[in-house]
Amino acid sequence: MWIQPEEVLLAGALWVSERANPFFILQRRRGHGRGGGLSGLLVGTLDVVLDSSARVAPYRILLQTADSQIYWNIACGSSRKEITEHWDWLETNLLQTISIFDSDEDVTTFVKGKISGMIAEENRLKQGDEQEEDCGKFREAELKMRRLFGMPEEEKLVNYYSCSYWKGRVPRQGWLYLSVNHLCFYSFLLGKEVTLVVQWTEVTQLEKNATLLFPESVRVSTRDTEHFFSMFLNINDTFKLMEQLANIAMRQILDNEAFAADRSLPKPCKTLKNVSALKRDLDARAKNERYRTMFRLTQDERLDGHTDCTLWTPFAKMHVVGQLFISNNYICFNSREEDLCQLIIPLREVSIVEKADSSSVLPCPVSISTKNKMNFLFANLKDRDFLVQRISDFLQRTPDSSWGDTSPLSLIGHSGSSGTPSSSTAESVQRGRHYHTGLPTASQGLLQLYHRDAPEDLGPKAMKEKMKEEAWNIHFSEFGRGVCMYRTSRTRELVLNGIPERLRGELWLLFSGAQNEMATHPGYYGDLVEQAMGLCSLATEEIERDLHRSMPEHRAFQNDMGIAALRRVLTAYAHRNPGIGYCQAMNIVTSVLLLYCPEEEAFWLLVALCERMLPDYYNTRVVGALVDQGVFEELTRAFLPLLYEHMQELGVISTISLSWFLTLFLSVMPFDSAVLLVDCFFYEGIKVIFQVALAVLHDNMDVLLSCSDEGEAMTILARYLDNVVNKQTVAPPIPHLHALLTSGDDPPPEIDIFDLIKSSYEKFGSLRSDVIEQMRFKQRLKVIQCLEDTAKRSVVRAMMTESAFSIEELEELYCLFKSKHMTSCYWGSSSSAAERHDPSLPYLEQYRIDPAQFTQLFTALAPWVCGGHTHTLSARLFRLLDQNQDGLVNFKEFITGLSGMYHGDMTEKLKLLYKLHLPPALCPEEAESALEATHFFTEDVPRGEEGKDGGADGEEKKEEKVKDYRYYLRMWAKEKEPKTETIKDLPRMNQEQFIDLCKTLYNMFSEEPLEQQLYHSIATVASLLLRIGEVGKKFNNGSKKTDDAAAQAPPPDLQSEEGPGEGGSGESQVCRALADAQLEPAAPQTSDEETKDDTSVSSYSVVSSGSLQCEDIADDTVLISGGEQRQGSVLDVDWSITFEQVLASLLTEPPLVDYFEKKRDIHSKMAVCKAQRAVERQTSSASDHELTQHST
Repeated sequence: MWIQPEEVLLAGALWVSERANPFFILQRRRGHGRGGGLSGLLVGTLDVVLDSSARVAPYRILLQTADSQIYWNIACGSSRKEITEHWDWLETNLLQTISIFDSDEDVTTFVKGKISGMIAEENRLKQGDEQEEDCGKFREAELKMRRLFGMPEEEKLVNYYSCSYWKGRVPRQGWLYLSVNHLCFYSFLLGKEVTLVVQWTEVTQLEKNATLLFPESVRVSTRDTEHFFSMFLNINDTFKLMEQLANIAMRQILDNEAFAADRSLPKPCKTLKNVSALKRDLDARAKNERYRTMFRLTQDERLDGHTDCTLWTPFAKMHVVGQLFISNNYICFNSREEDLCQLIIPLREVSIVEKADSSSVLPCPVSISTKNKMNFLFANLKDRDFLVQRISDFLQRTPDSSWGDTSPLSLIGHSGSSGTPSSSTAESVQRGRHYHTGLPTASQGLLQLYHRDAPEDLGPKAMKEKMKEEAWNIHFSEFGRGVCMYRTSRTRELVLNGIPERLRGELWLLFSGAQNEMATHPGYYGDLVEQAMGLCSLATEEIERDLHRSMPEHRAFQNDMGIAALRRVLTAYAHRNPGIGYCQAMNIVTSVLLLYCPEEEAFWLLVALCERMLPDYYNTRVVGALVDQGVFEELTRAFLPLLYEHMQELGVISTISLSWFLTLFLSVMPFDSAVLLVDCFFYEGIKVIFQVALAVLHDNMDVLLSCSDEGEAMTILARYLDNVVNKQTVAPPIPHLHALLTSGDDPPPEIDIFDLIKSSYEKFGSLRSDVIEQMRFKQRLKVIQCLEDTAKRSVVRAMMTESAFSIEELEELYCLFKSKHMTSCYWGSSSSAAERHDPSLPYLEQYRIDPAQFTQLFTALAPWVCGGHTHTLSARLFRLLDQNQDGLVNFKEFITGLSGMYHGDMTEKLKLLYKLHLPPALCPEEAESALEATHFFTEDVPRGEEGKDGGADGEEKKEEKVKDYRYYLRMWAKEKEPKTETIKDLPRMNQEQFIDLCKTLYNMFSEEPLEQQLYHSIATVASLLLRIGEVGKKFNNGSKKTDDAAAQAPPPDLQSEEGPGEGGSGESQVCRALADAQLEPAAPQTSDEETKDDTSVSSYSVVSSGSLQCEDIADDTVLISGGEQRQGSVLDVDWSITFEQVLASLLTEPPLVDYFEKKRDIHSKMAVCKAQRAVERQTSSASDHELTQHST
């Protein structure tokens, strides 16, 4: 490529000149290409270790002038072909022009200007490309990565680092390239080349550790091996990026979506040295994630920036040091000291932002006022003017809170009814909706509805509850109420003491961040309910099944009102998020939310739980809960090592903890106690659930250590949790079904829930959220890869009965098939790949590939290699396997086709080959060219069964329905039964299709050791079948009916009676097709008499003449041959043969029988397919001998 001209002082050092003229020199790097010796090895090693650009561009062109000792490097190239093109351009376009210049200085100025102009023009043409943000050094490294590892243009480099890769006990110094989808390493030391490529989707573990053998190293584990990297300049930065990329890969496996770069990132003020746009993107994503987690904000919130400052806290009469965060919809503050003060100010609530007067006590202050008359004073701001300007910009974009006509349905991809009904809408219209403001559950939680008519309780528990309410009211007056409330250590104390029932819904909504989402999407829930209700899906069926299992002991769910509210919330969420739909345990959590919140608030709390606070918990494979189960095991090993070892032997931890996490203890603990844990969870997050789970194990440690089996340990823990009570509850006790079933004669002592929570904070309060997130990442890799392995085993077990491949072969084929699908995700169009993956389908049908990917796999794995005809054959097989005609083939269909080719008997293989030349395998164009194609698409379906069951007209209606039901069941069972297809069921083949079959057979034998015998045999069989077809045609024309005698060899007198335009024409077409396939002139055509006397000999003489090198048969060689055009009228409409005739004819030739009965080995094909990446690397680097003719 052309490069900005740069000075070179020593033109001959480490370079060899290959061409020269008075102004330019073409040079090659020593050690690259032919020879090089020891000096070449040393130069190559230096290039790799020092990251020299010569490693990726071993050719260059220098500009020289006679009077100057300075050279200018103006072009470089990775191959001889590329640099030669540049050299030719210079000689053609510049050499003659600059030769007339008088001054060498003018020559240099002109050439430098010309080269700079061409580079500027190239950049202008690519101005929309994100690569233009990257510096030249980084673009060079990306080019190097693609060349070294054979990566396509779509593969984007994120960053690269110098490090050592431990191969055995020897460290190899080189360069680690981290791209979006791969981890790559390259080293070249004294002739020893090390190349490593690992897909992120294959990584099972990523660890940073320091051992005696590997000091400060990163270990990358896959299913097969481990790789160690060390000697990084900044190991923390490298490891953090590796974690991010592995996380993106796991998300890709889960959601089947490709990585999409963020195009809306602000441009950097200056090009950052060696930092790519993708690296900036990933850094911004990590910061956004931390920011959203810290303040419980929505997924679309983006951090704009943060700065150090102080906040005046009126309740403490002091300035608190912390950080101010600005994003597109919020201003947030977090104190440096943990739990001292946190603040969230939505921009929709802001009324005034102004710069206050600065003083020595209060430098650079900014005052922010909200609509509910709260004032916040920030000071010690470094760049106050810029900050105020940014806030003003965001405020201008913030919609007014009175927006009511904006459609809230922008978040879902369905057009539905318009916005929320206005207050002027008639009540009758509202009543017609499934959800409207007139519903009791639209304004109150279910508990409030049931306590509304109850007499006032003046007992000690009720007084305690009132005191709690009063404490919260005092807190509101001092710290503020609503979303702008100061959150301090005092807030946490009040939460741990239990939230009063009246305030529970309001505070859950506030602490979870759901209040912000609800405020910005008015009417969204109501419209969602209208769209979702009445639709039938797998999710709605599961919801209906579980509705009456949701807290059946609570009277709120023993009537239609509670059940209907639960149905609406769950159905609306399933419609909002089809990726999750509905998962068991969601009903239990949602029913608790409905007890304390109106429907809409409960819906938004469920959104916060499923999408932010418990990520991936409620998807089809409960990945999030399994991840946290692994984290819990790790925490148990760290805090309770003795108990961990004993519990692992019993296998208890994984059994008990899943239900604890999925339902937040609501299903295993009395309701009044578990709801206090939910209070803490909404304020503190998942760390509270881990703390309490550890406290439960700690309290039962002695008893558990004495357990001898899993059942005993589970009973102990279940009885313990059943007796965790809330002695302060005001509500009447709700019977806990599990406790009633498991309580024995001697129930264990009661445990106060407040004591349990306090104990968990005292013993395990050191747990930090960021540490838990780090552990979650580690477990996520393990869990997702385990789930993928389980899926693979399920597929292999299912396919074992339907194919003859071994377990190992099926596993390998599944990996190749899935890899092809995943490759299309990140190198193809992500949308189409996402559409192809449906997690609700059985494992056999989840991954599907399109025709292009199928062709790649077919070419690599199929035993029938047909040269240029392979793609046509592949497309036909794809259409044959694609039974539902959706343009996609799943793994089951793929294996069915491949198994027939490898493990079927001769009849099965021939049947498959025969079908590939008939509709529906033929594409529409091919099918149309066959004159009788319509015959093959119409089949008479026997309808005898219908008459058998249709005689019940005189019976009663009920009995008739039962009979219909049974009839359809029988029909359905019959459809599900595999239909045994006999060779008699196959349609007949016309002349054009038969000639096409001959082309395929001819191409198949090109790489066989007995190809001459096979060519002879196929020519003989083709001649025989043509004669059989002619006999059949005569019978059809004469009697209008088929006869089995047509399958026998025709007598010579019948053949001799044929005219030269019939039998001879069809036979000569085959001969010409076979001859033309060799891309050589056909042998001279024999006379009609010779043709009639010995057709097989004449066919063989045509085929065997020449070199017999199999080449592609062009599509037109059958239609036009030797200047003689086959007209539509010449095509014999009545000429046809059956599969039985083809089979019988082929059986007469032993070479063909041996070929089709020969067992083929797929292992070598799969090994080549797996090593394809390495092959690509070799071919991409073999540029030394390119275009030698051109360079001489």
